[in-house]
Amino acid sequence: MLSAMLPFSTEILIIGAGPAGLAAALAAAELSSTVTVIDENPAPGGQIWRGGPRTWCDRRAHKLWQALENCLNVRMVYGVRIVATAADKEFLLETSDGTQKIKWNKLIICSGARELLLPFPGWTLPGVTGAGGLQALIKGGMPVEGKRVAVAGSGPLLLAVAETVIRSGGQVVSIIETKTSQHLIPFFLALLKSHRGKLLQSLKLFWQLKRVRYRHDARVVKAHGEQRLLGISLQHGDKKIDLSCDLLACGFGLLPNLEIGTLLGCEIKDGNILVDANQASTRADVWVAGEACGIGGVDKALAEGHIAGLAAIGLAAEPDAIACRAHARQFADLLKQRFAIDDSLRKLCKSDTLVCRCEDVSARQLREYSDWRTAKLMTRAGMGACQGRICGAACQFMFGWDAPGLRQPVFPTKTSTLAALGGAVGDAEK
Repeated sequence: MLSAMLPFSTEILIIGAGPAGLAAALAAAELSSTVTVIDENPAPGGQIWRGGPRTWCDRRAHKLWQALENCLNVRMVYGVRIVATAADKEFLLETSDGTQKIKWNKLIICSGARELLLPFPGWTLPGVTGAGGLQALIKGGMPVEGKRVAVAGSGPLLLAVAETVIRSGGQVVSIIETKTSQHLIPFFLALLKSHRGKLLQSLKLFWQLKRVRYRHDARVVKAHGEQRLLGISLQHGDKKIDLSCDLLACGFGLLPNLEIGTLLGCEIKDGNILVDANQASTRADVWVAGEACGIGGVDKALAEGHIAGLAAIGLAAEPDAIACRAHARQFADLLKQRFAIDDSLRKLCKSDTLVCRCEDVSARQLREYSDWRTAKLMTRAGMGACQGRICGAACQFMFGWDAPGLRQPVFPTKTSTLAALGGAVGDAEK
């Protein structure tokens, strides 16, 4: 395996070096002449295995990596972001070495997911992050030793984040779960019936967190502070509780990263890139694996990545791989059913709460309009650095608006890259 400069062309290009991307690369390496994996992070692993081999605890990650190290036709390149399409089957990229282009014959999208962040009073204070965001910061080296941390939202991710905090020397003051016991008990019974491995993982986490106060049927209604977070107010059943804390991690769920699929014209259905039994999208020579075609976690990502990699080189997946994917998707469906976002969370956002943090647009301003496009034109919501990825998703949930549209460049970029994009567009029109 090589890890260096980008080639000008590659037989198979894989976007994303998380579990799905690594599994796809290993499967495709069997017959492909060249496999190139690009990722905007400085090390492989994605969000699940963040930080590279030195930080990984999952044996599957090390096994994959060791196998890839023996594949001389696989190239890993980090710090790479796709900006636009330069031509058919050619991307314009922004790298640490400047603007580059890469041609590909076949593409596997393993672009992962991002967090859904919902506005509530005080959510813009320094110290308030997404649950996965805090976990990523800790894995990236942010010190939390001695810090008081509240973890709020819904789903098993809260337990994993709390365990990461404690293992790194932080103090978890409370885990604040939105769902009631009536929602949680059937979930654990379903695990006992069909997903005992996941149940054992959950019980292990609960044991490690046995000294942490776990509150269900609870939600953070306000974060307090001036220059930084000092504490939170939460509603626990019919009780109002105030807690002091230095950090608040909120986990409201994940959203697939659809930018590349949308850019290429892949069909989107129910918020995911649509794929068939071979992980093929509706665009020829484009396959998709992992969270981009449905939130489901590491097991689903590994199975789908393997199947997509084989399909890209014309091979059928083994029955065991298909069975693993089916089982992983079943677990994903269970999570979606039991931890669906609670409609009551819409009420957390008050009239003066900022919804678009980049452009300082409040909920009161947005409620004057009936759709995203009009609100964007009149208030500049979604025109900041995140390009509507945060506020657009929040408006979808709160107001039922359609998702923001997508135009090139896909991400905020340098003027030198824009100049190259202008040249690419001009060449295409000739």
